[in-house]
Amino acid sequence: MAITASMVKELRERTGLGMMDCKKALVETSGNIDKAVDYLRKSGIAKAEKKGDRTAKEGLVFSYIHHGGRLGVLVELNCETDFVARNEKFQEFIKKLANQVSVNGENDLLHQNLINGEGNVEGMLTDTIAELGENMQILNSRKFKINHGLIGGYIHSNCKIGVAVPIETDQPCDDDRLKSLAKDIAMHIAAFQAEAVKPDQVPEEVLEKEKEVFTAQARESGKPENIIEKMIEGRLKKYVKEICVESQPFVKDPQFSVSQIVEQTAKELGVKINFDTFEKYQF
Repeated sequence: MAITASMVKELRERTGLGMMDCKKALVETSGNIDKAVDYLRKSGIAKAEKKGDRTAKEGLVFSYIHHGGRLGVLVELNCETDFVARNEKFQEFIKKLANQVSVNGENDLLHQNLINGEGNVEGMLTDTIAELGENMQILNSRKFKINHGLIGGYIHSNCKIGVAVPIETDQPCDDDRLKSLAKDIAMHIAAFQAEAVKPDQVPEEVLEKEKEVFTAQARESGKPENIIEKMIEGRLKKYVKEICVESQPFVKDPQFSVSQIVEQTAKELGVKINFDTFEKYQF
Protein backbone atom coordinates (compact mmCIF):
# COMPACT_ATOMS: atom_id res chain seq x y z
CA MET A 1 0.00 0.00 0.00
CA ALA A 2 1.30 3.44 -0.94
CA ILE A 3 2.08 5.66 2.08
CA THR A 4 0.78 9.17 1.39
CA ALA A 5 1.82 12.48 2.92
CA SER A 6 -1.64 12.92 4.44
CA MET A 7 -1.31 9.56 6.25
CA VAL A 8 2.06 10.58 7.66
CA LYS A 9 0.61 13.95 8.70
CA GLU A 10 -2.31 12.32 10.51
CA LEU A 11 -0.01 9.93 12.37
CA ARG A 12 2.31 12.79 13.37
CA GLU A 13 -0.66 14.73 14.75
CA ARG A 14 -1.79 11.74 16.78
CA THR A 15 1.63 10.85 18.19
CA GLY A 16 3.69 14.04 18.05
CA LEU A 17 6.64 12.06 16.65
CA GLY A 18 8.91 12.81 13.70
CA MET A 19 8.06 12.34 10.03
CA MET A 20 10.57 9.53 9.41
CA ASP A 21 9.43 7.56 12.47
CA CYS A 22 5.80 7.90 11.37
CA LYS A 23 6.53 6.89 7.79
CA LYS A 24 8.48 3.83 8.95
CA ALA A 25 5.63 2.81 11.25
CA LEU A 26 3.11 3.09 8.40
CA VAL A 27 5.32 0.98 6.15
CA GLU A 28 5.68 -1.66 8.89
CA THR A 29 1.90 -1.77 9.41
CA SER A 30 0.85 -1.56 5.75
CA GLY A 31 -0.69 1.88 6.19
CA ASN A 32 -2.94 1.02 9.15
CA ILE A 33 -3.01 4.18 11.29
CA ASP A 34 -4.18 2.49 14.51
CA LYS A 35 -1.59 -0.29 14.24
CA ALA A 36 1.05 2.32 13.44
CA VAL A 37 0.18 4.16 16.68
CA ASP A 38 0.68 0.91 18.63
CA TYR A 39 3.92 0.25 16.76
CA LEU A 40 5.26 3.68 17.69
CA ARG A 41 4.19 3.31 21.31
CA LYS A 42 6.08 0.02 21.57
CA SER A 43 9.07 1.61 19.86
CA GLY A 44 8.77 4.60 22.15
CA ILE A 45 8.82 2.40 25.22
CA ALA A 46 12.10 0.90 24.06
CA LYS A 47 13.53 4.37 23.47
CA ALA A 48 12.29 5.57 26.84
CA GLU A 49 13.95 2.67 28.63
CA LYS A 50 17.28 3.57 27.03
CA LYS A 51 16.89 7.15 28.26
CA GLY A 52 16.12 6.05 31.80
CA ASP A 53 19.73 6.13 32.98
CA ARG A 54 20.36 9.71 31.90
CA THR A 55 20.45 12.37 34.59
CA ALA A 56 17.40 14.61 34.95
CA LYS A 57 18.55 17.85 36.57
CA GLU A 58 16.05 20.34 35.15
CA GLY A 59 12.28 20.48 35.35
CA LEU A 60 9.36 22.25 36.97
CA VAL A 61 7.46 22.52 40.22
CA PHE A 62 3.72 22.96 39.73
CA SER A 63 1.05 23.95 42.25
CA TYR A 64 -2.68 23.35 41.89
CA ILE A 65 -5.16 24.83 44.35
CA HIS A 66 -8.75 23.71 43.79
CA HIS A 67 -11.53 26.28 43.72
CA GLY A 68 -12.46 27.02 47.33
CA GLY A 69 -8.87 26.66 48.50
CA ARG A 70 -9.30 23.59 50.70
CA LEU A 71 -7.58 21.13 48.39
CA GLY A 72 -4.06 21.71 47.12
CA VAL A 73 -1.41 19.76 45.24
CA LEU A 74 2.31 20.23 44.68
CA VAL A 75 4.21 18.22 42.04
CA GLU A 76 7.88 18.13 41.04
CA LEU A 77 8.74 16.74 37.60
CA ASN A 78 12.31 16.59 36.32
CA CYS A 79 13.83 16.36 32.86
CA GLU A 80 17.32 16.70 31.37
CA THR A 81 17.28 20.22 29.92
CA ASP A 82 15.60 23.55 30.50
CA PHE A 83 14.60 23.50 26.83
CA VAL A 84 12.26 20.56 27.45
CA ALA A 85 11.09 22.02 30.77
CA ARG A 86 9.75 24.99 28.79
CA ASN A 87 8.09 22.71 26.22
CA GLU A 88 4.30 22.96 26.10
CA LYS A 89 3.84 19.17 26.17
CA PHE A 90 6.06 18.85 29.26
CA GLN A 91 4.04 21.56 31.01
CA GLU A 92 0.79 19.90 29.95
CA PHE A 93 2.05 16.62 31.42
CA ILE A 94 2.84 18.11 34.84
CA LYS A 95 -0.62 19.70 34.93
CA LYS A 96 -2.17 16.29 34.24
CA LEU A 97 -0.07 14.83 37.06
CA ALA A 98 -1.31 17.49 39.46
CA ASN A 99 -4.89 16.80 38.46
CA GLN A 100 -4.29 13.07 38.95
CA VAL A 101 -2.90 13.65 42.47
CA SER A 102 -5.79 16.00 43.32
CA VAL A 103 -8.22 13.12 42.71
CA ASN A 104 -6.31 10.01 43.80
CA GLY A 105 -3.56 11.34 46.08
CA GLU A 106 0.17 10.74 45.83
CA ASN A 107 0.38 7.12 47.03
CA ASP A 108 1.81 4.76 44.39
CA LEU A 109 1.34 7.53 41.83
CA LEU A 110 3.29 5.83 39.06
CA HIS A 111 0.98 2.82 39.03
CA GLN A 112 -2.32 4.66 39.37
CA ASN A 113 -4.88 4.27 36.59
CA LEU A 114 -5.42 7.59 34.86
CA ILE A 115 -8.56 9.41 35.93
CA ASN A 116 -9.61 9.66 32.28
CA GLY A 117 -9.49 5.86 32.02
CA GLU A 118 -6.81 5.79 29.32
CA GLY A 119 -3.98 3.69 30.77
CA ASN A 120 -1.89 4.50 33.83
CA VAL A 121 0.55 7.19 34.98
CA GLU A 122 3.60 5.09 34.15
CA GLY A 123 2.40 4.64 30.57
CA MET A 124 1.73 8.37 30.22
CA LEU A 125 5.24 9.09 31.53
CA THR A 126 6.80 6.59 29.13
CA ASP A 127 4.93 8.07 26.16
CA THR A 128 6.02 11.60 27.12
CA ILE A 129 9.66 10.50 27.45
CA ALA A 130 9.51 8.91 24.01
CA GLU A 131 7.84 11.95 22.48
CA LEU A 132 10.15 14.60 23.95
CA GLY A 133 13.32 12.55 23.78
CA GLU A 134 14.56 13.07 27.36
CA ASN A 135 14.59 11.11 30.56
CA MET A 136 11.99 12.35 33.07
CA GLN A 137 11.32 11.55 36.70
CA ILE A 138 8.32 12.26 38.89
CA LEU A 139 10.39 13.23 41.92
CA ASN A 140 7.76 14.35 44.40
CA SER A 141 4.06 14.95 44.84
CA ARG A 142 1.83 15.87 47.78
CA LYS A 143 -1.88 16.43 48.29
CA PHE A 144 -3.36 18.51 51.11
CA LYS A 145 -7.06 18.56 52.01
CA ILE A 146 -8.55 20.48 54.94
CA ASN A 147 -12.08 21.01 56.27
CA HIS A 148 -11.86 24.73 57.06
CA GLY A 149 -9.34 27.39 56.13
CA LEU A 150 -7.25 27.79 52.99
CA ILE A 151 -4.25 26.24 51.30
CA GLY A 152 -1.62 28.69 50.11
CA GLY A 153 0.40 27.92 47.01
CA TYR A 154 3.44 29.72 45.68
CA ILE A 155 5.60 29.02 42.64
CA HIS A 156 8.70 31.16 42.17
CA SER A 157 9.05 32.93 38.83
CA ASN A 158 11.60 30.39 37.52
CA CYS A 159 9.28 27.49 38.47
CA LYS A 160 12.21 25.80 40.25
CA ILE A 161 10.83 26.41 43.75
CA GLY A 162 7.29 25.62 44.86
CA VAL A 163 5.50 25.59 48.20
CA ALA A 164 2.09 24.46 49.45
CA VAL A 165 0.87 25.49 52.91
CA PRO A 166 -2.40 24.40 54.56
CA ILE A 167 -3.72 27.03 56.99
CA GLU A 168 -6.52 25.37 58.95
CA THR A 169 -9.18 27.18 60.94
CA ASP A 170 -11.64 25.88 63.51
CA GLN A 171 -14.60 27.22 61.51
CA PRO A 172 -15.34 28.28 57.92
CA CYS A 173 -13.37 31.40 56.96
CA ASP A 174 -12.89 32.76 53.44
CA ASP A 175 -11.72 36.20 54.49
CA ASP A 176 -9.19 37.84 52.16
CA ARG A 177 -6.84 38.30 55.10
CA LEU A 178 -6.65 34.54 55.51
CA LYS A 179 -5.96 34.16 51.78
CA SER A 180 -3.14 36.69 52.06
CA LEU A 181 -1.71 34.92 55.09
CA ALA A 182 -1.67 31.54 53.34
CA LYS A 183 -0.02 32.96 50.22
CA ASP A 184 2.48 35.07 52.20
CA ILE A 185 3.61 32.14 54.35
CA ALA A 186 4.10 30.02 51.22
CA MET A 187 6.18 32.85 49.74
CA HIS A 188 8.13 33.15 52.99
CA ILE A 189 9.01 29.43 52.99
CA ALA A 190 10.18 29.70 49.38
CA ALA A 191 12.60 32.45 50.41
CA PHE A 192 13.96 30.88 53.63
CA GLN A 193 15.70 27.64 54.54
CA ALA A 194 12.89 25.70 56.17
CA GLU A 195 13.06 22.18 57.61
CA ALA A 196 9.95 22.26 59.79
CA VAL A 197 7.31 24.52 61.32
CA LYS A 198 8.11 23.69 64.96
CA PRO A 199 11.29 22.49 66.73
CA ASP A 200 9.88 19.05 67.62
CA GLN A 201 9.32 18.39 63.90
CA VAL A 202 12.97 18.76 62.87
CA PRO A 203 14.22 15.35 61.65
CA GLU A 204 16.73 13.71 63.98
CA GLU A 205 19.15 13.08 61.11
CA VAL A 206 19.25 16.82 60.36
CA LEU A 207 20.12 17.59 63.99
CA GLU A 208 22.77 14.88 64.12
CA LYS A 209 24.42 16.14 60.95
CA GLU A 210 24.60 19.70 62.27
CA LYS A 211 25.79 18.50 65.67
CA GLU A 212 28.74 16.76 64.00
CA VAL A 213 29.71 19.99 62.24
CA PHE A 214 29.33 22.10 65.39
CA THR A 215 31.30 19.55 67.44
CA ALA A 216 34.22 19.61 65.01
CA GLN A 217 34.23 23.41 64.99
CA ALA A 218 34.03 23.64 68.79
CA ARG A 219 36.90 21.19 69.36
CA GLU A 220 39.17 23.32 67.19
CA SER A 221 38.78 26.09 69.78
CA GLY A 222 40.81 24.09 72.31
CA LYS A 223 38.36 24.91 75.12
CA PRO A 224 37.56 22.46 77.96
CA GLU A 225 35.03 19.68 77.28
CA ASN A 226 32.31 21.16 79.51
CA ILE A 227 32.56 24.48 77.65
CA ILE A 228 32.48 22.68 74.30
CA GLU A 229 29.23 20.92 75.28
CA LYS A 230 27.61 24.26 76.10
CA MET A 231 28.86 25.74 72.82
CA ILE A 232 27.34 22.86 70.86
CA GLU A 233 24.04 23.11 72.74
CA GLY A 234 23.84 26.86 72.12
CA ARG A 235 24.61 26.54 68.42
CA LEU A 236 22.04 23.78 67.97
CA LYS A 237 19.33 25.88 69.61
CA LYS A 238 20.20 28.79 67.35
CA TYR A 239 20.19 26.53 64.28
CA VAL A 240 16.78 25.05 65.13
CA LYS A 241 15.35 28.53 65.58
CA GLU A 242 16.70 29.51 62.17
CA ILE A 243 15.22 26.54 60.29
CA CYS A 244 11.79 26.42 61.98
CA VAL A 245 9.27 28.59 60.15
CA GLU A 246 7.33 29.70 63.22
CA SER A 247 10.38 31.44 64.76
CA GLN A 248 11.75 33.01 61.57
CA PRO A 249 11.41 36.77 60.94
CA PHE A 250 8.42 37.15 58.62
CA VAL A 251 9.66 37.94 55.12
CA LYS A 252 7.23 40.84 54.59
CA ASP A 253 7.69 42.34 58.06
CA PRO A 254 10.88 41.09 59.78
CA GLN A 255 10.13 42.81 63.09
CA PHE A 256 7.59 40.03 63.69
CA SER A 257 8.06 36.26 63.60
CA VAL A 258 5.83 34.06 61.45
CA SER A 259 4.06 32.71 64.54
CA GLN A 260 3.30 36.27 65.69
CA ILE A 261 1.79 37.09 62.28
CA VAL A 262 -0.36 33.94 62.48
CA GLU A 263 -1.53 34.83 66.02
CA GLN A 264 -2.28 38.40 64.99
CA THR A 265 -4.34 37.29 61.98
CA ALA A 266 -6.25 34.74 64.06
CA LYS A 267 -7.13 37.45 66.58
CA GLU A 268 -8.31 39.82 63.84
CA LEU A 269 -10.50 37.14 62.25
CA GLY A 270 -11.83 35.70 65.49
CA VAL A 271 -10.80 32.14 64.62
CA LYS A 272 -8.24 29.60 65.74
CA ILE A 273 -5.53 29.01 63.14
CA ASN A 274 -3.47 25.83 62.92
CA PHE A 275 -0.29 26.04 60.84
CA ASP A 276 1.89 23.00 61.44
CA THR A 277 2.99 21.62 58.07
CA PHE A 278 4.03 22.53 54.55
CA GLU A 279 5.61 21.05 51.45
CA LYS A 280 8.52 22.64 49.58
CA TYR A 281 10.20 21.39 46.41
CA GLN A 282 13.34 22.99 45.03
CA PHE A 283 16.00 22.09 42.51
